[in-house]
Amino acid sequence: MSAVSDAVVSTPHEDFDARAPESWGSAHADFGRLRATCPVAHTRSFDGFWVLTKYDDVSEAVRSPETFLTSVQNVVPRVAFTGRRPPLHLDPPEHTPYRSVLNRFFTQAKVEALRPHIRSSVVDLLRPMIDAGTVDFCEDFAHPLPAKVLARFFNLPVETAMEIREITRGYTAALNNASDEVVKKASLELYTVARRMLEERKANPLDPAEDPTTALLQASWQDEPLPEDMILGTVRQFIVVGMVAPIVFLGSVAVHLSKHPDVHAQLRAEPELVPAAVQEYLRLFTPYRGFARTANRDIIIRGRLIRKDEPIAVAFASANRDEEVFAEPDEFILDRPNIGRHLAFGAGPHRCAGAPLASEIFEITLEELVGRTTSIELCGEIRMSGWPEIGTLSVPVRLHSR
Repeated sequence: MSAVSDAVVSTPHEDFDARAPESWGSAHADFGRLRATCPVAHTRSFDGFWVLTKYDDVSEAVRSPETFLTSVQNVVPRVAFTGRRPPLHLDPPEHTPYRSVLNRFFTQAKVEALRPHIRSSVVDLLRPMIDAGTVDFCEDFAHPLPAKVLARFFNLPVETAMEIREITRGYTAALNNASDEVVKKASLELYTVARRMLEERKANPLDPAEDPTTALLQASWQDEPLPEDMILGTVRQFIVVGMVAPIVFLGSVAVHLSKHPDVHAQLRAEPELVPAAVQEYLRLFTPYRGFARTANRDIIIRGRLIRKDEPIAVAFASANRDEEVFAEPDEFILDRPNIGRHLAFGAGPHRCAGAPLASEIFEITLEELVGRTTSIELCGEIRMSGWPEIGTLSVPVRLHSR
């Protein structure tokens, strides 16, 4: 990233179409083309934005919060119409007190305590799916699962978690249809749920070591309590952020297993390989196409001039298939030696706080899925997600029981 005088200055144009219809693998093929021919690309879609496709550029941007801000726009397309939601919508050090509280709930001990609940939730969802014949893996499994985990994590009634699930369903559909008004409506409904959660915890606080909402309400920063509107935004952020990614990720894993019965058989025979498989799947099927950053000054990346305040998508999904970092990047390689470098959970101060919990959910799901089935058969058309996620929204399958 160099001084402006070194730039090959050109007017931003249409290097790719972010609204183009997608099929299985097409988005990754397009990212591969951009990495090879136009690694810092621009599109006029969604009011125009840049996208960084190379691993080194993405990694540097997300690790440089002093230059690449998240507080201006956190995803492409812009969806934050209804308020600031820490910690994702704030830059360091403003985001730090919220992140500090949330980090306490993603320790190894906390995740292990949730493990029995996660497993029972996975099994309860899989059993009827195996008996039912043709099911939609996204709709029938990947959509309800995070809601069940969310209920235990936030100490919520299951009914509230299911309400969040239904609102999130509409929210996700609106994102994929680029319907800003519906996105706003769904977001405000999620704020209503978050506000109820806050009022309940204010009236009936729980142990702050066991309840994130109570912990936020009792937290302080520089001897001052956290502002209640920012606590509300934090709860609103967290009740949805973990709902969408599992849908597109787990659906993609199911598709891959259906196309690669050898992988299915190997993991069934050697379940100790499941954790490594999940990390390779996260690299291969990174659920977020890319979060957004905004440079606070004019900057040059690979000869392209990006002006101050122009939105930039940092494409984790592309970075994780960069040929210069990951050999045979489009292939599933179980013993990949540098898998720890993947950016599926981001990096830097905004690396996903919930990564340990997400990995646990995915590992238990994969272990139970391959352990309870002999094969997965695709039975219909795969429907793909648009920006900001990348992956599946609908995967009709038949799960063949052992």
